[in-house]
Amino acid sequence: MSEPTITLYTRQTPNGIKISITLEELNLPYKTYNIDAPNHEQNSPWFLEINPNGRIPAITDGDIRVFESGSTMQYLVERYDPEYRISPYAIQRYQDETRRLYGVLDKHLQSASTPYLVGNKCTIADIATWPWVTLARWSLGGEHHPKSPLDEFPSLKAWEERMFGREGVERGRQVPEVHQREMLRDPVRMEAFEQKGREFYERMAREKVEAEKEAEKGDE
Repeated sequence: MSEPTITLYTRQTPNGIKISITLEELNLPYKTYNIDAPNHEQNSPWFLEINPNGRIPAITDGDIRVFESGSTMQYLVERYDPEYRISPYAIQRYQDETRRLYGVLDKHLQSASTPYLVGNKCTIADIATWPWVTLARWSLGGEHHPKSPLDEFPSLKAWEERMFGREGVERGRQVPEVHQREMLRDPVRMEAFEQKGREFYERMAREKVEAEKEAEKGDE
């Protein structure tokens, strides 16, 4: 992961200190720019390039621009809190439940001594389960590296690879676009995918602000 190059554009407000506290709790280096709100600096063209809504807080992280306090906090923990030091417990609970279910499947496959979930042939039970198990890197979180998160579930891992080797699975998983299995095992491609996702949500946020402004004009 690249080092953060964060600048926080803020004021001494409840929403402003949400971000500075988050940055401090994550022990991230950052610069601070105190927006001169009384002189309407938040409406200046350079700041509107960062936040078209003209409000603080906002951050830049290299070429990335994030605004609104909730979106900014979510960005920071998703990018810089892989150990879930301050991320919501719900994420950890989801991953714990996923790990528990993987354990159930692993134990079943081990005790049944069959190549597939309900016997010696691939059925819709296997087809319904495989798409979620093969994306274990996404489901269980953690750093993106070649080591499989299924290593702790050897029978389930063998089943996943068996399913992956089926011609029908190979053809079907690529519809309507390239499947994510290989990407999740490639740190460079995964980083590019996450960057694309961040850009998508930033664009959605900008479009939402623009739509709200247009709606306000229509009410005038």
